[in-house]
Amino acid sequence: MTKILVVDDDPNVQRLLRVTLKQEGFEVVVAGDGTEGLRLWEADAPDLILLDVTLPKVDGYAVATRIREVEGQETHVPIIMLTAEKEVEQKVRGLRAGADDYLVKPFHQAELLARMKSLLARFGAREGTGGGRPPLGKLLAFYGAKGGVGTTTLAINTAISLHQEQHRRVALVDGVLQFGDHRVFLDLGNDRKSIADVVNAPAIDADLLKSVVVRHDSGVDLLLAPPNPEESDLVHESQMSQSLAQLRTMYDYVVVDVEKRLGDLTLSVLDHADMIFVVMTADLSCLKNVRLVLEALGRIGYEQSKVKLLLNRSNAFTGISIQAAEGALKRPFEYKIANEYRVAISAQNSGSPFAFTKADSPLGREVAAMAATIDKIHAPAAPAKSVAR
Repeated sequence: MTKILVVDDDPNVQRLLRVTLKQEGFEVVVAGDGTEGLRLWEADAPDLILLDVTLPKVDGYAVATRIREVEGQETHVPIIMLTAEKEVEQKVRGLRAGADDYLVKPFHQAELLARMKSLLARFGAREGTGGGRPPLGKLLAFYGAKGGVGTTTLAINTAISLHQEQHRRVALVDGVLQFGDHRVFLDLGNDRKSIADVVNAPAIDADLLKSVVVRHDSGVDLLLAPPNPEESDLVHESQMSQSLAQLRTMYDYVVVDVEKRLGDLTLSVLDHADMIFVVMTADLSCLKNVRLVLEALGRIGYEQSKVKLLLNRSNAFTGISIQAAEGALKRPFEYKIANEYRVAISAQNSGSPFAFTKADSPLGREVAAMAATIDKIHAPAAPAKSVAR
């Protein structure tokens, strides 16, 4: 899929471009300032960049100049400058900085798409051209339709199964920053480092993340939520996005347990996701929430094909059958996990995930089968290089 990097500090422009481009089949990553734009350019290797001129930290001219300096003669990512200025001098300055085209705000979406497609056709897709950047790992986002449906349990155990059964390098991220449960579910103390330890660093790079992630006994590396709610306010959308982008260069899979509120921080995770698992149970309030979530994700512009329904406790009696639930949502459940309460609650209360300590249980086997299906779809061409500890 063709990847577009949008570098713009206006949230309304970000959201408009994200929706417009996703509706056209593009993958979109967003940066809110020039420094973040440069980092995401290096981490995500976009096929085209939409670059605002007026940006915090580093302006668009400097971003374009830096990209052209680093690229040299071997590669060329097309850049379209976006600006509110109509003066010819501004356009000339942008072109001299390395932009391939220039568009004045407000612009018509059809014109933007036409210019983008022209540049993409001119410079061609860069997949397989040997640019030297590592292949990106796949990001799996687990989103709970409501509290108590087992989202955290399934995220943790899927991550462990991908590592234990499929032999993949896996990072597990607790994206529920204010009240994350991974420390409890994995029997870890509050003294372990978290994503809050990266926010004051001048750059979020591989070395920094290696010093912050926690290696679980299962072999999965953990990027934990802050140990107390007030520290969660230190983590902003851009820092989460940068962390995820960097982790994808280090691991075969990045599994994220996502906050339920569909705010900017949650959307920054979903923007990176290759698969979004909407975790639910077959009860009336959950069905209502799932319907609303699916409608919201559709309006925002996420492809329906990457949004998967995961029915947890599928054999539990709720008075609503699987067929009735699928009929209400007008789509089938792609994944179903049966109810095995004693195994699940015992693993949760002991801090020992069942995929690690009871992998041969029926519940462990079901999650392992789901992980195998996921890996069959997204199996990396080659394992990600080892993360030194």
